[in-house]
Amino acid sequence: MHELQVTERILDVVLRHAAAHRVGKVVVIHLRVGELSDLEDEWIQHYFDYLSRGTLAENAQLAMARAPIVLRCNACRHSFAVKRHELGQVTCPACGQPNCEFVSGREYVIENLEVV
Repeated sequence: MHELQVTERILDVVLRHAAAHRVGKVVVIHLRVGELSDLEDEWIQHYFDYLSRGTLAENAQLAMARAPIVLRCNACRHSFAVKRHELGQVTCPACGQPNCEFVSGREYVIENLEVV
C-alpha cells in the first residue's frame, strides 16, 4: 500500500504543474527513485493508471530510473557510492572514517514531464 500513497502524491504534483503551465496532456513522467526505496515500479505504474483516469495524465507512462546510494563522510566531506550489501560495513574510501550520512538512495523525485 506504500506505493498507493506515493503515487497519489506524484499525481497531485503532476496535475498541479500541468494546470499551472496549461498543459493539454501529460505523456511521460520521468522519476528518479533511490535504490534503497522499497517502491516497486510495476505497482507505481498500476496505481498511477488507476488514479489518473479522467485526468490530463491518463495513460501517461512512468519512466523510472534508479538513483545510486551515495554517502558523504562527516569527517572529510568526501562523497562516494556504495552498494546495498555494503551498508553495514561502510568506511570512507578517502579517510577511513566510518561516520557517514546519506546523500541519495532513498528519494523519489519527479525529474521532468513530457507533455503536449
